[in-house]
Amino acid sequence: MGISDLIASFLQESLETSEDGVLEVQRSDLAQRFNCVPSQINYVMSTRFSPEHGYIVESRRGGNGYIRITRVQVDRQTLMMHVMNSLGDQVDLPSARAILSNLVQAGALEEHTGRALLAAVGDRALGAVPREIRDTVRADIMKQVLILQV
Repeated sequence: MGISDLIASFLQESLETSEDGVLEVQRSDLAQRFNCVPSQINYVMSTRFSPEHGYIVESRRGGNGYIRITRVQVDRQTLMMHVMNSLGDQVDLPSARAILSNLVQAGALEEHTGRALLAAVGDRALGAVPREIRDTVRADIMKQVLILQV
């Protein structure tokens, strides 16, 4: 397990034990706890605790700076629409995998649907599509299938 995974697990566990679904931590304390640079904390925040993952992150820098993570509870349709709107024109395979995994974990997609869609947008299924446009085709397929799920 990498340092990013450890930090993310710690933050998720801390969020689960918080009474109101809000966690406030200091970036410097986290960096010291995990013996890493503060930019590693920033990386975890941007990749694991984004709105697409169901979180709102507020940050204040400086001596008394903090990071406030709030778990957002949204209905299935709102989450699906947010994900479709955030897909953009291109989606690489690791991002597609993460998005679908998050939708399954949130209960917005059935597990079998998530696996089927991942297979449909995987490099093996898109093997005949030239690499330079594969991420565009992947995004288009994901959008069309997710629209049908709403």
